[in-house]
Amino acid sequence: MKQVIFSNWNFIRVLRLAMGIAILVQAVMAKDVLFGMIGILFTAMPVFNLGCCATGNCAAPVRKEDPNAKDIIYEEVV
Repeated sequence: MKQVIFSNWNFIRVLRLAMGIAILVQAVMAKDVLFGMIGILFTAMPVFNLGCCATGNCAAPVRKEDPNAKDIIYEEVV
């Protein structure tokens, strides 16, 4: 769990954390409980690296190239 929290931080993850904290601050200022719960959700998602595609479940696999593959040469038929 400690490794998930402290590793793989990028700009988007930091941006998501800042947006979640901003939502929490606004919820406290507005004294809104529901808004606060949404803020907690939006703050927890980047901290624990959760969310759509954050864990790599929907990422396209990296295509491996075959080192023995030869280029195909085509001849034009007239």
